[in-house]
Amino acid sequence: MAANGTLLCIHRDPAQLSLLEENGYELVTATNGHDGLRLFSSRTVDAIVIEHHLGVLNGSFMAAEIKQVRPKVPIVMLGEHAELPDGALKFVDALVSTSDPPHFLWAAVHFVLNVKPARLHGERLRTEVQVHSRRTCAITERVRP
Repeated sequence: MAANGTLLCIHRDPAQLSLLEENGYELVTATNGHDGLRLFSSRTVDAIVIEHHLGVLNGSFMAAEIKQVRPKVPIVMLGEHAELPDGALKFVDALVSTSDPPHFLWAAVHFVLNVKPARLHGERLRTEVQVHSRRTCAITERVRP
């Protein structure tokens, strides 16, 4: 098992997800929605990274289907906000723009797996995201007094 957890990544170009693997996540990958749903039903994963533009089964549809089966599994969607139809984000926990650098995706995955669950369990955390440049950002988590 990976140090940081197992991610189901449904993306047409899984090579773009290599930073997640480099940072200790085990990746289970699919390049289309049908394969992604098959893997979801047969594997236990900690979170899902899904590209919105997948063809017949787009990311919004898949997120809705996944949340019906496992409502607590975190979903990070990759897509451009301006291109998403109304309601596309209803079933996702985070959105990362496809034009953002790869570490933004890592930050979003880290957030939905570590920060958001702590908030749901009553911990008073303050999260600061500092964007240093187009290429670097930092996430700081502090327990509020």
